[in-house]
Amino acid sequence: MSESLHTVATLPTERPPGCPFDPPAELLDARRHGPISRYTHIGGRPGWLITGYDLVRSVLADPRFSSRKELLNVGDFEVPPAPPGEFLLMDEPQHGRYRKPLVGKFTVRRMRLLTERIEQITADCLDAMEEAGPPTDLVTAFAKPIPTIVICELLGVPYQDRGSFQEQIDTFMGGETSDEELIAAYTATQEYLAELVTAKRANPTDDVLSELTDSDLSDEELKGISLILLAAGFDTTANMLSLGTFALLQNPAQLAALRADPALTDAAVEELLRYLSVAKTFMRTALEDVELDGRTIEAGTTVVLSYNTANRDPERFADPHALDLRRQDVSGHLAFSHGIHQCLGQQLARVEMRVAFRALIDRFPTLRLAVPAEEVGLRPETADIYGVKSLPVTWDKAQS
Repeated sequence: MSESLHTVATLPTERPPGCPFDPPAELLDARRHGPISRYTHIGGRPGWLITGYDLVRSVLADPRFSSRKELLNVGDFEVPPAPPGEFLLMDEPQHGRYRKPLVGKFTVRRMRLLTERIEQITADCLDAMEEAGPPTDLVTAFAKPIPTIVICELLGVPYQDRGSFQEQIDTFMGGETSDEELIAAYTATQEYLAELVTAKRANPTDDVLSELTDSDLSDEELKGISLILLAAGFDTTANMLSLGTFALLQNPAQLAALRADPALTDAAVEELLRYLSVAKTFMRTALEDVELDGRTIEAGTTVVLSYNTANRDPERFADPHALDLRRQDVSGHLAFSHGIHQCLGQQLARVEMRVAFRALIDRFPTLRLAVPAEEVGLRPETADIYGVKSLPVTWDKAQS
């Protein structure tokens, strides 16, 4: 049991100056006081903040903690249940009903078969970068197009619709729009997906969504599943590619090691996932009284799980604030969560990152920031997924 009980008023909204890859200082301070802290939700309700690796992992695997959206106890208001198909905010058996038909669509084997297509998509982006010449914004030229094209092809989204899709997801996941803009983008995406599901039922094509129409899932459920796959498959990977490149450029010795040793690529991806933890926090609600680290989490209390501090926990990872591509203790990181809600598309994300990072550093050996690091625009902590808004880069054309 921790000797003292630390209190965090609300989730901090700023990272330390000059440390864009580190969790907010208040979260790191909370972890130094122990793995669990008292916390006040933004709606005013008392809760708990869990920052330690072992406790976060244990809650994620504990059926006494619920993912159900309507059970969130964060303020003096009711939270509606998750729409049909949006299984990230559900428990068993509803969660399993939606996830089970998808498991076979995202196997390691199937993702490996996609590697050649991902290599071609990546090469096309790099060709366009090289032809246009430096400087460029790596977010728009590289980090966003690759996962957008991949997930849209998996879902069977027509090519001409992909740009508007990317823009809508940026709007409702970027954390910087008004409520009206967010609702408008979310509604437009929902309406489009409803039309897409109807089209796939009428004329199935070779894609995951068409395959799912041959099941007992309703159109409304397929729309919700598609939204989850689209948002998760695009936004997280796009931000890992851009923020990951930024981190490598700011750690030249690590970048040099990766450039010199292609065999290091898999380990580098895992370490970047741990080090950056772009999916920062999730919430769970206790279904009954639960003892954690000597504290009683009362039934109905919502806890915040801090993935980024768990992945920087010194009791789990040696020298956790260092980016070390040869790290021996990286396995078991929580970047893809843990338990029944562990990321369904993690193998796809890994393939995309392995291919994209390798191809980028091989094609542009002199790649570097085109602006001072402190001028790189960062997503706010209010965004669901952390990352950069833009990443201006340049390179020496003669050596590209």
